[in-house]
Amino acid sequence: MTPQATAQTLADFPFDAPGRDLESLKHAIANKLMFTVGKDPKTARPEDWMHAAAYAVRDQLVERWMKTTRAQYAQDAKRVYYMSMEFLIGRTFGNAMLALGLRERVRQALADFGVDLDAITELEPDAALGNGGLGRLAACFLDSMATLNIPGFGYGIRYDYGMFRQTIVDGRQVEVPDYWLTQGNPWEFARPEVTYRVRFGGRVVKDGDQYNWVDSNDVQAMAYDTIIPGYDTMATNTLRLWSAKATQEIDLGAFNRGNYFAAVETKNHSENVSRVLYPDDSTDSGRELRLHQEYFFCSASVQDLLRRYMSRHKGFEDLPNKVSIHLNDTHPVLAIPELMRLLLDEQHLPWADAWRLCQGVFSYTNHTLMHEALETWPVGMLERILPRHLQIIYDINAQFLTGLAQAGVAAEMLRKVSLVDEHGDRRVRMAYLAVLTSHSINGVSALHSELMKESIFSDFARLWPERFNNKTNGITPRRWLAQANPALSALLDKKIGTGWRRDLSQLKELQPLVTNEKVIAGFQAAKLVNKQRLAAWVKKNMGLEIPTDALFDVQVKRIHEYKRQLLNVLHVITRYQRILANPDAPVVPRVVVFAGKAASAYHMAKNIIRLINDVAKVINNDARIGNKLKVVFIPNYSVSLAEMIIPAADLSEQISTAGTEASGTGNMKLSLNGALTIGTLDGANVEILQNVGADNIFIFGMTTPEVATLRATGYRPASIVEKNPELAATLNAIRSGLFSPEEPERYQSIYDALVTWGDHYLLLGDYAAYIAAQEKVDAAYLDPQAWAIMALRNVAAMGPFSADRTIAEYAEKIWNSPALEIEA
Repeated sequence: MTPQATAQTLADFPFDAPGRDLESLKHAIANKLMFTVGKDPKTARPEDWMHAAAYAVRDQLVERWMKTTRAQYAQDAKRVYYMSMEFLIGRTFGNAMLALGLRERVRQALADFGVDLDAITELEPDAALGNGGLGRLAACFLDSMATLNIPGFGYGIRYDYGMFRQTIVDGRQVEVPDYWLTQGNPWEFARPEVTYRVRFGGRVVKDGDQYNWVDSNDVQAMAYDTIIPGYDTMATNTLRLWSAKATQEIDLGAFNRGNYFAAVETKNHSENVSRVLYPDDSTDSGRELRLHQEYFFCSASVQDLLRRYMSRHKGFEDLPNKVSIHLNDTHPVLAIPELMRLLLDEQHLPWADAWRLCQGVFSYTNHTLMHEALETWPVGMLERILPRHLQIIYDINAQFLTGLAQAGVAAEMLRKVSLVDEHGDRRVRMAYLAVLTSHSINGVSALHSELMKESIFSDFARLWPERFNNKTNGITPRRWLAQANPALSALLDKKIGTGWRRDLSQLKELQPLVTNEKVIAGFQAAKLVNKQRLAAWVKKNMGLEIPTDALFDVQVKRIHEYKRQLLNVLHVITRYQRILANPDAPVVPRVVVFAGKAASAYHMAKNIIRLINDVAKVINNDARIGNKLKVVFIPNYSVSLAEMIIPAADLSEQISTAGTEASGTGNMKLSLNGALTIGTLDGANVEILQNVGADNIFIFGMTTPEVATLRATGYRPASIVEKNPELAATLNAIRSGLFSPEEPERYQSIYDALVTWGDHYLLLGDYAAYIAAQEKVDAAYLDPQAWAIMALRNVAAMGPFSADRTIAEYAEKIWNSPALEIEA
């Protein structure tokens, strides 16, 4: 008998709904500790209490989850499937309590057992499911979809070890596995009944009009579900992550023969697919594993969503009305040929129908303007690993190019837009496949979207201008203000009410109050509390004392040359040398904070991390400097660390080369928490400037057109050095070994990259303007009241940068997905 036959609604099913009052929560936590965790309260560890409380809070979400799912089916809702290689969701416990409005009651319930909520919350590991802005954006979007009642699924990979845990050894980044699942994950539901066969290799046999993929090597994708709660709503959504399981657990024959390693070799090889995020792709084997990963989660996800659609619909004509598949960058683009394969080979649709349906369901967000970052795959590798998909891509390309040729398009243009790059090692251009198939292609800031149409996709934008649009990124105010910054949140609640959590535009009501002395004092007090929290963490975990009356200058993001952490280091060294040259001159004390991971094979980025740490070691131990300047590199940057660092920041470093950063969301988080931006006119900095006003931001450097002109006319960084003695002295300090006396030539390659080899990201071209902007920062910070007013104006202007606004635009203009109606 089916579940629908036994219980038409949850009201018909005799379960005990968990209570929300204090006594009910206490009983729930006690029961979970004893009967789920299996521990006596006298011997329970703090981790056990954390799990017990997490299970109790999770129970509060399950009924909402089931109501939401039933409502989706009852209303035959159009679902949005958001496919991403990363979901940087951070810690779930605090976010769930915030969504439910239960934090203080859970705190009291635990306190009655002698347990400190804040202490056990710190024990929850960050989910190691992402690395940078791409994954954090995806997490914010899932939060906003649930909050706005948009029926949504997130699809990704359940990485066993994440990307890596970053440790710093002698100043160098050392990667070790991130054992985030060691203690178990109370927030996920294993779904062993939800498995799909994912196939690799083999060959394709044609039988009449039918294509059969045979002799493949298979792996099973097993689902793990995490509830994504909406804030102050009954709606919840699902993040479904796939874990690779071997089709054969053990070769019993090999085991019985005593060959124990060979007995499990196939199992281990199969399950490597979901071990780590972004395996080192500097080797052929690493690149192949990356391709396996991308297809693994695309195949499982498309099979899953198609099964869900088919369970309620006959035929496929309604597919674009009930399914929207959104590709978060190029990593999930293999979902396109996979859906085509399933429709053609397994559902036996005609080619024209399958292609029309694909174009109806797919939409694509681009996150980069750099050609080298647009994913391509060698034809030979695709032919070996995904032979049927390569055939489908060839057929899509042939159809596309034939249509253009018949329309009179020149042969040179056909080569430029072809899905296959024929130069040298033939490669499939995955971004072009996304653009060709998707009915909507969006950038993530106004500047980025325009540059995307003018540069990497210019030919396609001329063919289909109506497909291209902008959706400026946003962040969730729940995590990035309400949760991360309780001190500032309390001030906002008192002055403008609590509604900003669901409608960030209400922050504009702060604007008339920014000069109010009590508001200024409240903001300054909140900032000090946040600085003290960060300083205590640094002292406890790094053994370094940092002054809390200093300006906290923060650059936290993925380490990459285009993000120009190295330019920041040049300013730090310049500042250090100025203090040494004029020890009695007045100076604004600074604490310069860096954090971020470098990809394991990215040698220059790792060298920059080492330089930062070497500079920090020298400056922090120079008695002549004292508290005038401190430098901190905080290891293993994560969402939970960001929640501590960002509220403490006075200055937000957003200094990428103009025309390279798609949007950024760190810039939004920092401004929302009252940090002033020093930045170039790049990404969303342009829109932040428009919203906060030129008097409340420090803009410097070349614009995107100026960068293009300089590169076209000839850029000579050595001549810039010759004309700027202070810059020359800064670079010489790096090259001479001042910060690496035990190995004086350690940073010769950095010097050469800037001075001799062309300074690709124009650090030296922007150096003088950056130093001048930093001098303006110092001057402004000397007036604490004026600085606080500028910072408050930033907070008040952040309404447009809510992820809720972004998702509402996606839902209306791209996905055409109405909000779900759910009874309380």
